Amino acid sequence: MSILIDKNTRVLTQGITGKTGQFHTRMCREYGNGAQCFVAGVNPGRAGEHFEGIPIYETVAEAKAAQGVTASVIYVPPAYAAGAIWEAVAADLDLVICITEGIPVRDMLELRDRMRREGRKTQLVGPNCPGVITPGEIKIGIMPGHIHRKGRIGVVSRSGTLTYEAVAQVTELGLGQSSAVGIGGDPVNGLKHVDVLSMFMDDPDTDAVIMIGEIGGSDEEAAAEWYKANARKPVVGFIAGVTAPAGKRMGHAGAIISGGKGTAQEKLAVMDACGIKVTKNPSEMGKLLRSII
Repeated sequence: MSILIDKNTRVLTQGITGKTGQFHTRMCREYGNGAQCFVAGVNPGRAGEHFEGIPIYETVAEAKAAQGVTASVIYVPPAYAAGAIWEAVAADLDLVICITEGIPVRDMLELRDRMRREGRKTQLVGPNCPGVITPGEIKIGIMPGHIHRKGRIGVVSRSGTLTYEAVAQVTELGLGQSSAVGIGGDPVNGLKHVDVLSMFMDDPDTDAVIMIGEIGGSDEEAAAEWYKANARKPVVGFIAGVTAPAGKRMGHAGAIISGGKGTAQEKLAVMDACGIKVTKNPSEMGKLLRSII
């Protein structure tokens, strides 16, 4: 069991002919069941060609019809990425994972509003994220596969680097992961902490969760309040940016403290009050988790 993706997911790469798309599609095919999962690519100008045996189609809809595609991963440049996401959403794919960083906020606002207005079923992960992995089965994104190990700990994070750090700690402790989800650090994105946390709570093969946030916004607080009312499994939390000054953007576009809100201290306090075991030391996430399961 896993969340979002497994060995039966059929994936297409949007932007498969670019250097980044080619590199990571190749890496994903070499991991787990990837050779059977990555079945198509899309490039409007190169339909009919192949990338290392993967057929390239004109549109997402054509790829879906021909290959039974259920998920897409996007490596399209920022100016065109929102349009690529919408094309996958309009084709009614189950899941879209957008790796692209630097998509204009206005583009994402318009896209998210349209998805809500039209009641689209597609789940969006990202943008500006490392992707999703179910260890031993499939990875869709840019995470290093070798640090992952199949297990029963869920990981959800706004930070790609801290996703890898949490995963490495859990692997080193011999616990392993059920799935790891990098939701991305942009201010306007798809799935939030609360959405992924809910999936892990419902997953019978996930025993506990590490939830990693960053300064800025209120998504972590919302997830904590939801957890307070729906807690069924232990959760460990960490917030990056304890020393960040107010009003200064730190790394991710969404990582900015505004009006005294969104500080690491505020988030940690809410999480702690809602029953999430928090640490201010990122190197202690795995050990804290082990102590409570």
